[in-house]
Amino acid sequence: MTGTADPDTVPSPHPGPIGLMAGTAARRVMQSLMRTGQEARFIGGCVRDALLGIQAADVDIATPLPPDEVMRRLRQDGIRVIPTGIEHGTVTALTEGASFEITTLRRDVETDGRHAVVAFTDSWLEDASRRDFTFNAMSLTPEGELYDPFGGVRDLKTGRVRFIGQARERIAEDVLRILRFFRFHARFGQGRPDPDALAACATMAPLMPSLSGERVQQEVMKILAQDRMVEVWRLMMDCGVVAQILPHATNIPRLAALDRLEWLVGEAHPMAHLAALLPSGLSAAADTAERMRLSNANRDYLLALCAPPVDVHPDLTVTSRRHALQKLGPETYRDLLLLAAATRGTPAVELLEALAEAATWIVVPFPLKGRDVLELGITPGPEVGVLLAAMEGWWAARDYRPSREDCLTELTRRVNERLARE
Repeated sequence: MTGTADPDTVPSPHPGPIGLMAGTAARRVMQSLMRTGQEARFIGGCVRDALLGIQAADVDIATPLPPDEVMRRLRQDGIRVIPTGIEHGTVTALTEGASFEITTLRRDVETDGRHAVVAFTDSWLEDASRRDFTFNAMSLTPEGELYDPFGGVRDLKTGRVRFIGQARERIAEDVLRILRFFRFHARFGQGRPDPDALAACATMAPLMPSLSGERVQQEVMKILAQDRMVEVWRLMMDCGVVAQILPHATNIPRLAALDRLEWLVGEAHPMAHLAALLPSGLSAAADTAERMRLSNANRDYLLALCAPPVDVHPDLTVTSRRHALQKLGPETYRDLLLLAAATRGTPAVELLEALAEAATWIVVPFPLKGRDVLELGITPGPEVGVLLAAMEGWWAARDYRPSREDCLTELTRRVNERLARE
């Protein structure tokens, strides 16, 4: 059943605003917006989270005031304001170290699946009707009066993620809502997902390649950070969503096995979950990184997990473990170890020693540089690199314990021997 409008106002089920919404900064902004009788409300995710007892990191405010008037009032009251999305009616207020995104009530004039042309309105119901899910359309006055036009409170209590109105229409307005549906189901859902929503996601999935990689990345990484990521990723595969956006990311058994092991370290790097879904090797990882427009750092980390420069597995000897830790660093080593164990089905108890060592390992930089070789009379050229590589091998074979002075002594001995032979 899709979300249809109920009476706009219901009694508040909680004492009122919490967290940032209840602070002096929020009161100051609200007073500025409402000082001549106009209405302003907290809206969207911060209201939803407040009902769940979660302190939202971002606080959104809606008002019928046009954006120019919003900015004029805030500035008049000494509140810094930035026109962050003025063409869509959004400005950001900054005061007392807190930020608030303020948006003029809107209605959609035209949508194309990625962007919307909007017009301003004074109707709270029109504005709520253009939102995605019932529990994201709720609004809350500073006094704690809750407006819930589509039954969002009921859906939160029952763990159902429902589109407002017809699911296919909401998705046609913005195809990213398919991924948002699965993300919210992973976070708030209970039991099977809403059948109408699931059917709409499956039908509309072929539209997803039109989405930008950055938008896909944002939603996918949020999905893969949820406790129910395995269950929800399986649903996404069954609906044909994964095939449209990340066709290589299908190794559900390995993701599930990694999820069962991850308690050992608290939390792996976000890229580890993605790597668990991918086949080994550079090709699939590089293609996935390009599709998601990953940052250079995340791309490199994903490639290192899918095509590691050093072999890592639960059966490494102590010496090999330390070489891997030194080469990769403890975080990459730890995630590779977990991925290898997930692939092999290694029991958690067999990883304890290696993970404990990784948790305390500090990478020791190799003490020598090329200039150390040159200062001993070696001519610049390939021989410098050969000597340094040999010295690094000597240092590693001694468990990285020799100091710089020890290394310089050994380097000097080797250089003198070579010069004597010449």
